[in-house]
Amino acid sequence: MDQDLLAALDIGGTKIAGALVDDDGGLLLRVQRPTPSREPGDGVMRAVAEVLDELRDADEWRRVAALGIGSAGPVDGRRGTVSPVNIPGWRDYPLVARVRERIGELPVNLVGDGVAMTAAEHWQGAARGRDNALCMVVSTGVGGGLVLGGRLHPGPTGNAGHIGHISVDLDGEPCPCGARGCVEGIASGPNIARRALADGWRPGPDGDTSAAAVAAAARAGDPVAAASFERAARALAAGIAATATLVEIEIAVVGGGVAQAGEVLFAPLRRILGEYATLSFVRELEVVPAGTGTDAGLVGAAAACREALGRP
Repeated sequence: MDQDLLAALDIGGTKIAGALVDDDGGLLLRVQRPTPSREPGDGVMRAVAEVLDELRDADEWRRVAALGIGSAGPVDGRRGTVSPVNIPGWRDYPLVARVRERIGELPVNLVGDGVAMTAAEHWQGAARGRDNALCMVVSTGVGGGLVLGGRLHPGPTGNAGHIGHISVDLDGEPCPCGARGCVEGIASGPNIARRALADGWRPGPDGDTSAAAVAAAARAGDPVAAASFERAARALAAGIAATATLVEIEIAVVGGGVAQAGEVLFAPLRRILGEYATLSFVRELEVVPAGTGTDAGLVGAAAACREALGRP
């Protein structure tokens, strides 16, 4: 039987998802477990094992050629280890070795979740057909990945393009990563909400203090809510422009929960980008919403694995 499928894992602080993915990016089977993110490392691994076991029980598993993993990071694809900020029990956790204990000697490819999202966007989404792109996830955190010269560029460890930890405010607040003034510390959903609350925004009767609620308030004309998104847009614009200047990308794709704010985010982002992307070779840089949906992490883990295997 042809080994024409790839297995995929998408591991984050909220959920662990798995799928069998065909050559068109379709999901033949999808399974999911909540991430027990406060448990010790092997407790989290038990949830991963449950997902893998359910995939392996499917008849189609015999057609699987390899497994791709996209994980919250940092990751180390060379060593097969992960240290997700939002899963404290995994520090230099030997994820690839533990996965191989469940699936045998199938090839395994590990990348960061931002790189996986980038692979999905280049294969199926808004970066399709583009040779040089930055793709970003703006959500609870801010991650990203790069396409350079028409190919996914994961870097030596699978973390290249991690734009969330570019410093855009040299005297800014300390970031959990150890630096100061990182993009993530300003533009992530929780930090947009935190800034709005600190500056005087108050939620509605439902008490919702999420970034989505701040976006709704901004859309309704609340100036404090709009200012928090403006600040987030400025941080993103500075990071995108710096990346474009460094590697000459032609398009920046922005996905994740914060991007669901639509023009509340994208209108100031495009306007402010013009203040930073001033050199002749970056002035035409496009900024667009992501085209892939909620399963981008799974599709992207498979896509990154396809590239690692040398499949077209």
